[in-house]
Amino acid sequence: MDALTNTIAISCALVVLLCTWKIVNIVWVRPKKLEKFLKNQGFNGNNYKFLFGDMKELSTIFQESKSQSKHINIDDGDEVLSHVVAFSLKSLKKYGRSYITWMGWNPRVIMMDPELLKEILTKSNDFLKTRGNPFVLLIATGLVTLEGDQWAMHRKLMNPAFHVEKLKNMVPAFHMSCSEMIKKWENLVLSNGSGELDVWPHLQTLTSDVISRTAFGSSYEEGVHIFELLREQSALAMEAMQSLYIPGSRFLPTKRNRRMQAIDKEVKRSIRSIIDKRLKAMKAGEGNYHDLLGIMLESNIKEVEQHQNKSHGMTINEVIEECKLFYFAGQETTSSLLVWTLILLSRHQEWQTRAREEVLNVLGDKDKDMDVDGLNHLKIVSMIFYEVLRLYPPVTGVARMADKDITLGRFSLPSGLQIGLPIMLIHYDEELWGSDAKKFNPERFSEGISKATNNQVIYFPFGWGPRICIGQNFALLEAKLALAMILQRFSFELSPSYVHSPNLVLTLQPRYGAHLILHKL
Repeated sequence: MDALTNTIAISCALVVLLCTWKIVNIVWVRPKKLEKFLKNQGFNGNNYKFLFGDMKELSTIFQESKSQSKHINIDDGDEVLSHVVAFSLKSLKKYGRSYITWMGWNPRVIMMDPELLKEILTKSNDFLKTRGNPFVLLIATGLVTLEGDQWAMHRKLMNPAFHVEKLKNMVPAFHMSCSEMIKKWENLVLSNGSGELDVWPHLQTLTSDVISRTAFGSSYEEGVHIFELLREQSALAMEAMQSLYIPGSRFLPTKRNRRMQAIDKEVKRSIRSIIDKRLKAMKAGEGNYHDLLGIMLESNIKEVEQHQNKSHGMTINEVIEECKLFYFAGQETTSSLLVWTLILLSRHQEWQTRAREEVLNVLGDKDKDMDVDGLNHLKIVSMIFYEVLRLYPPVTGVARMADKDITLGRFSLPSGLQIGLPIMLIHYDEELWGSDAKKFNPERFSEGISKATNNQVIYFPFGWGPRICIGQNFALLEAKLALAMILQRFSFELSPSYVHSPNLVLTLQPRYGAHLILHKL
């Protein structure tokens, strides 16, 4: 009996020692080895701090930025950068263009070399999407998180919904939603021909309405509640990202965790209800294949029938996740693009005038129907959008992860290493864009993106390479139509009450809204 007891005690002690060693290795030994390995290759950066890495400093800087109520000079690019990506800018100035940031005990190497960026974004099988903070995954997964064959299948099944012919069919839905917003604005300024308005919530409503109509057709009203929930979810996720994530902590019954889980269940339940109604209608021969959901379900059914195997299609849960992603990414990206466009055109009246003249010349007066061909001929509007996306990209940075030990340029990267691509820092870089990099100058895109970038990968607001955003053309077409309709009917300028304070809530948004003075034309 004593021998058995001793054996059990020794076994337990060995298990404890083994677990202790694994933890020590994860939070200290491995990070210090990687630190030495990376610094020997020329990566500079803060020394690793036990457990938290740079997260405490990053969180402190973020909270300081959040608490500041001062007005940021809209014409001062350095001030904008120091407000939005303060920690990254500080690291860039201190350590140069290739540096280490510690995301807890995991190092992330930051790279700004165009040739390396091209290789990372092109070789999507070698440089995978980072798994990221699990709290963010509650907003949406789908195409944005999948890899390999599963990603390829989803992309194939989603592609038909974003084909140019399908987008043409969505223009009436764009127009209907924009018309409703315009009517509200016209009623506001009806009495004296001008009035002040915070356009930000109106643009959020517009883009959520557009997504609801184009995703679910006649069920678009059911989407309003989903958007409200996803907006709350994104704010909670951003809050969670500013602190160190301890594996498993998302399962703790904290107030934030409970709320995020409740939102996730409610969003899934709402979308599942819409899908079930649509599938029932399709079985009865009443299916609508013109909206995103109809096209996606039809594409999925054909894939399953073709291979006589359900594993070749998407499950209902996967369809739900793709709908959530389209909801969030589509609404957030377009509303962000539109609001910063209106703000910058209010500040740069000469470009507002040029854009309006082009719209009137190409599309005519406000009573004329708009079509894809006409919208695609708006060259100056496109130049403006490209420049707005350069200065105020919806997402300020992305990350990848080495799938195996790999050589990248002069660097040897170990498997599992995170690589940060700081979109906003790259878009503002004077070495890459010239001395006016921090200034609003749409003229730089007068001969297209390739000419403006000298064929370098230094501009990727929608990503780049095989994983470029599937909804890019959708977002730009919607934004063109909305801006054209606004320019036909109003001139606008910044209100004295406008406070320029870009705020990162997963996407870049105006913290205090976008107060403009509208003048009816």
